[in-house]
Amino acid sequence: MASAISSPRAGRRPRERLAALSCGLLALPAVAALAAAWGPAEIPPLAVAKLCWSQLAGGTTSASWPSSWPLILFQIRLPRVVLGGLVGMTLAIAGATYQALFRNPLADPYLIGVSSGASLGATLATYFTWRFSWGGLNAISLAAFAGALLATAAIYFLARVGGRTPVTVLILAGVALGAICNAGTTFLIFAAKDAFQSMHAITWIMGSLALADWDRARAILPYLLVGLGVIGWHAHTLNVLQLDEEQAQALGVAVERSKRLLIIAASLATAAVVSVSGVIGFVGLIVPHVVRMLWGPDHRFLLPMSALVGAVALILADGVARNVFAPRELPLGVVTALVGAPFFLHLLRRQKREVF
Repeated sequence: MASAISSPRAGRRPRERLAALSCGLLALPAVAALAAAWGPAEIPPLAVAKLCWSQLAGGTTSASWPSSWPLILFQIRLPRVVLGGLVGMTLAIAGATYQALFRNPLADPYLIGVSSGASLGATLATYFTWRFSWGGLNAISLAAFAGALLATAAIYFLARVGGRTPVTVLILAGVALGAICNAGTTFLIFAAKDAFQSMHAITWIMGSLALADWDRARAILPYLLVGLGVIGWHAHTLNVLQLDEEQAQALGVAVERSKRLLIIAASLATAAVVSVSGVIGFVGLIVPHVVRMLWGPDHRFLLPMSALVGAVALILADGVARNVFAPRELPLGVVTALVGAPFFLHLLRRQKREVF
């Protein structure tokens, strides 16, 4: 595979990038309003805007809508839209970070054990029917968060060789420990005596925002602020790390320290969102790849643009997941895979000389 990520459009002008960011900033609230309006109980987008303005104004605007609309909007749909935006944004930024760290366009946020550890933790909580909560998260979310962090930490320390963490060893350790965690998850699903437990675990693994609420969004926000803040602060370092490690070291980058810090930050943020959404594939793989292809590999632009595109993409995907077979819901991971996998194969076909 290619040792570096290149783009035919690396020379995009700052004005073009600013225009793209401005369009993204305008598109995000528009898509969020449309997603909040879309559902079995349809609320016109203009009414969504008026309801939000009324809420911001302290509820003083005269009500000209059914009494059920505020409850549907503020307690069901908006928390889901906000959480979907946070999850999509985080997965896209984490994907861009891993792709730069590993100098590989096929890297994604789950490469070093986050998804397998989270799945095992969530399945353990389901199997043993753990009933506790903390900080707005229930036992399944907390177990998934802990499992993701423990698996990632184990993989990182297993890959340490002589004070260094070679990328190849890190990936191989992730594959091996991920296989162990996945085997444990499958065993627990088959060993469950209650079919409901098995179905609950499988549904969680396939990804869903069905249980979204304001408490979950508030619970993961501190972890996202820390993790994504560290990544954003190191945008220039990520640019340098796209070179090989010897060149980056010669340019004054503390390579091992930067890799360790960025892996911790990306894994922390990813573990937080996976704990409330389950495993949602392809967003962290496709979105940064598309942004890089269109606007170049400069992470000072790539990270914020990936955040906007990732948020918009997941909000739209969740809208499809909850409405296409309403009142039943498709697992969110199914929607992102159905859209992302064909597009990913198209990218592979177009750029096979760079990837292989």
